[in-house]
Amino acid sequence: MAPAELARRVRGLELRARKNVSHLGEGAYRSAFKGHGIEFQEIREYMPGDDVRTIDWNVTARHGHPYVKRFAEEREQTVLLVVDGSASTRFGSKREVISELAATLAYAASGHDDKVGLILFGHDVEIYVPPLRGASHTLRIIRDGCDFLPSRPGTDIVRALKFLDKVATRRAFVFLISDFLAPDASAQLRVSAKRHNLVALSVNDSLESQLPDCGLVEFIEPESGARMVLDTGDPAVRQEFALGASEHERLLRERMRAAGVDYFRVVAGRDYFPDLLRFLRAHARRA
Repeated sequence: MAPAELARRVRGLELRARKNVSHLGEGAYRSAFKGHGIEFQEIREYMPGDDVRTIDWNVTARHGHPYVKRFAEEREQTVLLVVDGSASTRFGSKREVISELAATLAYAASGHDDKVGLILFGHDVEIYVPPLRGASHTLRIIRDGCDFLPSRPGTDIVRALKFLDKVATRRAFVFLISDFLAPDASAQLRVSAKRHNLVALSVNDSLESQLPDCGLVEFIEPESGARMVLDTGDPAVRQEFALGASEHERLLRERMRAAGVDYFRVVAGRDYFPDLLRFLRAHARRA
């Protein structure tokens, strides 16, 4: 991408992200992002009124009387954006929405003095920006996302999550942003969800779930380059396409639920932010 075009896109994303974040007050941010904002502080003897759920049974057994764990709220949190930049995310306006989501979440975290980092992947993890604070760091994350082109076709979510677990040694708030047009990653999702506060954000274009009536149309699979001609004027073809998309979404939700991952779907072209904020607040309560 030419430098002038890149600068224009980064500036546009920055403005939209700041507008989204302006609707996110301090209380709203804390309620949405601070679900796991606690860290272990000490073990002390049980006192009347302590929550029995905090009893450390191993220490209690060794000493013969109850001890409890004490926790303190973390002053900062690490937010990691694991972003799919594969060829399939360039269909329709998905790439733009994915970039806007990542920019909004990065600005929300940075604006509240939390560290934010980026893992950008396709078939391989190709860009890793370690978590830091600051406006210039947030702009780097936005710029890297705008200018990314994968070096080879394919989408490997498992590889991206394994990389995440290797570089993030402490529990982090992780947003996995993808269209999830990839092989099943359920087993690794389950592993990463136990180590981190993991949220999956699926970004789709409306044309991926419902074909318009346009007659004969040639489709090109973005990862493999395979071509197929469909008669979109045939109601049976359109119905089969819609049923296939619906089944893919149903399986994806089922797999996320089984892996213990909260899941939110974004459809390009719709105002997703109010629903996303409600979803994150509900996620924090569940967490």
